[in-house]
Amino acid sequence: MAPDKFQVGVIGLGKFGLRFAMHLAELGHDVLGLDNNPDHIKQAQDQLTQVFLADGREKAVLEQVGLAEFEYVAVSIGDSISASAMITMFLKELNVPNVWVKASNSDHRKLLKKVGADLIVIPEDLAARQLADRLTHPGFVDYLPFDHNLVIHELTIDQCAGKTLRQLDLTNRYKIQVIAVRPEAGGQPSFIPNPDMVLSAGDILVVIGHRGPLEHFES
Repeated sequence: MAPDKFQVGVIGLGKFGLRFAMHLAELGHDVLGLDNNPDHIKQAQDQLTQVFLADGREKAVLEQVGLAEFEYVAVSIGDSISASAMITMFLKELNVPNVWVKASNSDHRKLLKKVGADLIVIPEDLAARQLADRLTHPGFVDYLPFDHNLVIHELTIDQCAGKTLRQLDLTNRYKIQVIAVRPEAGGQPSFIPNPDMVLSAGDILVVIGHRGPLEHFES
C-alpha cells in the first residue's frame, strides 16, 4: 500500500525550511512554500508544488494562499522569534491542526508553546544530542518523540546465539521490544519477527526500550 500523500505548507525557505520542504516533495507530498525573500523563492520554485513570494506575518496572506485548508504547516523563520510566534498564532486561529515550528532556543520554545505550536524543534539541540548518544551508546538509532528516555537501538547477537526470541524473553525480563532482526548473513530484515526465530552470531536486533534496561541487558 502506498503511503498517504499530504498537502504540507512550509513558511520560510531558508536552509532548514527548504531542505525540509524538498525532502517532503521527494517523498511524494504536495508542498506549498511561502517566503518574502526573492532569492529563496528562486531556489525553491522548481523543487516544490507551489511557491509564493509573500509575507507570512500577515494573516490575510496565509488565508489567501489556502493554508487554512492544510493539515500540516511548518514554520521556519530563521532567528525571528516574534515573526515565528505571530505566524504560529495566526495558523492556530485559522484552525490548522498541526503547526510545527523551528525554534532557536529554549525561551523561543516556551513562547511557541504558549501560542499553540503542536511540535517544536531546535535542530542544533537535536543534532548535538544524537551525536553525543551515538558516541556514548554504540548502536543508538533514534529517540521516540514523546519520551527521550525511550530509544530505538541496535543490539548485536553474541552470547545469545542459538537461542530464540521466545527463549530470550526480552519483553518480560527487560521491557525491551524487538521490532526487527537483520541477519548477519545479509538479506532482508524480518520486521515484527517470529518469536521462534533462532538467532545467529552477528545478527542485529532493532529494539525499542528505555535506556536503563537496555544498558543492563548489554552489560
